[in-house]
Amino acid sequence: MTLHFGLRSFAYAALMSLGASSLAQAEGTYEIPAGARFNQDKLAKISDFFKNEVATGKIAGATVLIQHQGKPVFREAFGVQDVVSKAPITDKTIFRLFSMTKAITAVVAMKLVEEGKIKLDDPVSKYIPSFANVKVGVEKKADDGTKSLELVPLSRPMTVKDLMTHTSGVTYGFYGDSLVRKAYKDANIYAGDFDLAEFAERIAKLPLHNQPGALWQYGHSTDILARVMEVATGKSLLEIEREKLLDPIGMVDTAFLVTDPEKQKLLAQPVPNDSDFRVGRINDPTVVKKWQSASGGMVSTMADYTRFAQMLLNGGSLDGKVILKPETFKLMTTDQIGPGSGVDRDYFYFPGDGFGFGLGLAVRTDPGNAKPPPPGDLGELKWDGASGCYFVIDPKQKMFFVLLEQTPSERQRVQRTLKQLVYEAMEN
Repeated sequence: MTLHFGLRSFAYAALMSLGASSLAQAEGTYEIPAGARFNQDKLAKISDFFKNEVATGKIAGATVLIQHQGKPVFREAFGVQDVVSKAPITDKTIFRLFSMTKAITAVVAMKLVEEGKIKLDDPVSKYIPSFANVKVGVEKKADDGTKSLELVPLSRPMTVKDLMTHTSGVTYGFYGDSLVRKAYKDANIYAGDFDLAEFAERIAKLPLHNQPGALWQYGHSTDILARVMEVATGKSLLEIEREKLLDPIGMVDTAFLVTDPEKQKLLAQPVPNDSDFRVGRINDPTVVKKWQSASGGMVSTMADYTRFAQMLLNGGSLDGKVILKPETFKLMTTDQIGPGSGVDRDYFYFPGDGFGFGLGLAVRTDPGNAKPPPPGDLGELKWDGASGCYFVIDPKQKMFFVLLEQTPSERQRVQRTLKQLVYEAMEN
């Protein structure tokens, strides 16, 4: 799970207005000329930054890769896998991805859409009948100031597209203080050893935070999507992901569990005083469990996630293997919640300033409100996770970068700094 608190949008109208976009561009566009090259001296500032982060004890370690036109222009590991073993970080060090798992799930879901196994406008209840009975929790305030939840019927059925765009009304219970989020927290939905089928039933018993399609609302939508995928195929989530994505592009170390004792030695750990990921559950891949969390449970390596990022940059294919057809990829990476969509944004709009949201990925649609605007190009794709892992795909520059680290409290600052340094290193 990822909480982009540093990227909250407080003014949706201003964020999306053409006036704000034009003003930002007039004051100095954030875009770099296409085909820009990298200044090696400026790239060295990335090394200096991360070495200082390690030296000052803010993070145990990290690894960064910048790939431009199919070739790495920067690849460096910093610090250690964990401060106890002091083993160095390598391309095979295993990181907990948290919400970067969602991007993998979304790509595989789109493959099933492409194959006709699921449809975006399918009602979720077609696959999970209990979702036909869910209600929306509407807060009511009494004269004495006390709040209560009124359960109201759905204005329309929740669809697969709602799950993929985080507009289903399904939320999380570990951020915010709404009564619906409190209901999630009180329901103890992570108790025991459960699979996706049981988890979906637990969620179906809870009220939705909003009507389907009304609000971008981060939560367990991707886990419900994964259960839809399982029902549609008759296979487990990991089986589907291996068949449709992981095996075809050679993501050999991406999974939900790390049971091999030798591989367990490769797991990256945060520094001891920064080990609370604050996501409502303990994500320990060494503990065997049934739940394959499509929203935050995968682990991966730089070697693996590089292949995933390059596939995204290529528009859905890698090394001759077509994961998504061009038209499917275009649909996935087109903003689905912009003006005219009817989707609202609030304080917890985590894609952030200047970004819309496609079918599983944040998409840069305008410069945003900040002056000067943050670096990047229109069409940029991105996501990150509670552990600090982060990726940015910039199709205009034919460039992507990936950051893998395990630091819940330092991550937003580190991510912002890295992105700034990457774009400052570009030149004609």
